[in-house]
Amino acid sequence: MTVSHERMSSVDTAWLRMDGPASAMMIVGVSATATPIRRAAFRRMIEQRMLCFTRFRFRPVADPIGASWVEDDDFDLDAHLEYAVLPAPAGRKELQHLAAVLASTPLDPRRPMWQIHLIEDYSGGSAWIMRVHHCYADGIAMIRVLLSMTEQDSGPAMSGQAGARHRSGRRGRADLLPLLNWVEQLTQPAGDILEHVLAEGAKLLEGGIHNLFHPGTVAAAAAQAGGVLSEFARVLVLPDDPETPLRGELGGQKAVAWADPIPLREVKTVGKALGCTVNDVLMATVAGALGSHLRDQDFDTEGLVLRASVPVNLRAAEEPLTLGNKFGLVFVDMAVGTRNPLQRLYAMHETMTSLKGSLQPPMTLMVLGIMGLLPGVLQAPAIEMFSRKGTAVVSNVPGPQAPLYVCGQRISEMYFWVPQSGTIGVGISILTYAGQVYVGMISDRRILENPGDVVDRFAREFEQLLLAVTVGALAAREKPRPAGATPG
Repeated sequence: MTVSHERMSSVDTAWLRMDGPASAMMIVGVSATATPIRRAAFRRMIEQRMLCFTRFRFRPVADPIGASWVEDDDFDLDAHLEYAVLPAPAGRKELQHLAAVLASTPLDPRRPMWQIHLIEDYSGGSAWIMRVHHCYADGIAMIRVLLSMTEQDSGPAMSGQAGARHRSGRRGRADLLPLLNWVEQLTQPAGDILEHVLAEGAKLLEGGIHNLFHPGTVAAAAAQAGGVLSEFARVLVLPDDPETPLRGELGGQKAVAWADPIPLREVKTVGKALGCTVNDVLMATVAGALGSHLRDQDFDTEGLVLRASVPVNLRAAEEPLTLGNKFGLVFVDMAVGTRNPLQRLYAMHETMTSLKGSLQPPMTLMVLGIMGLLPGVLQAPAIEMFSRKGTAVVSNVPGPQAPLYVCGQRISEMYFWVPQSGTIGVGISILTYAGQVYVGMISDRRILENPGDVVDRFAREFEQLLLAVTVGALAAREKPRPAGATPG
């Protein structure tokens, strides 16, 4: 029997190599329905709507010069779909504990590296925990996979505004076309390495002849390359993030928590009233929750600024659905030591505005792709160096804004966590779905035993912002009019 195989892209190869004893590179998602799902229906849905992505029938196999996707000729769905029973009362606390245990357990590399646990009885409904190795897909790709698994059409369900927000945070795609064309080669598999190298050589020769007669193209490409190199140098000289209780030696055992969602309309109201984006408001609220937690640990946060490593989608809105990784990272300053919620929000707004047009996302994607082309022994020190420059990974993924249904049951909750590489031990995820903002947190237990202590502060910190906006609006309404003024 001939086993199908395909060379893995260098970016995906880099993610495959990042597994370490203290952190498995898995995306972990938890979803729930308010009404029960039966296992037969759920299994049938996985067969029909998830396994149509043939990549999930392949396992990654590393070799001295990279990695390949190799078809599992003994693929067995029962090895990837398991059924779990929560101890009484089968509520949030019990589901969080199971999610933490699974997040601490590496996937079996002898099989395709994904697994789903269905809990048929959870708070009167059902839930499932999905784990996928990051080399298969990034967060945006997995949201699209989720959409394919549901009974809601993906077109109207996806949030166009959120996609536009991602695009507004970097230069226009047309401006970066020569750069991104090269970056995209790192995210596409090569059918044969020698053939790929020869093809690239031919492209370089052809490009040299073209550039001889089109010097303007050379100038544009050189300017972009110079910008990327400058961005790389700037990131290299960033000092390590300050030592706080949120950094330290990792142990590998995870803790997971999530909070009740907050209405997206209220977040939009605050942002509109203060001239800030939804992303500004959410990031400022994360900073407030982290700062409040640190102060309760008797840690002095006066003037403290911590960096978050934030993934940025680099797919075009019209790009067809594919798996794999195609995102960059940007380091975002969070004024966790600023207690005043309005001052903290405006500081975040200034930070996010300054990052517009930044070449950090394509630069980090390019660096990751280059790492995947180099010997694996050189990758770990580079990842370690970059991870010291941040304290947390904060992911903000735009989810479907219309309700989704699985096996006829409405999805009532959705949370996810992306892996933290290197020495980062804290991950915060923000997912907007069906008019709600869902916030979850994962942490290494040596760093933070109970991440619920932080996520529970998220709503309180947001309420402070909402209160400040409300008080400001009432004060403006009650302000006395100048003499002679007429109501308008």
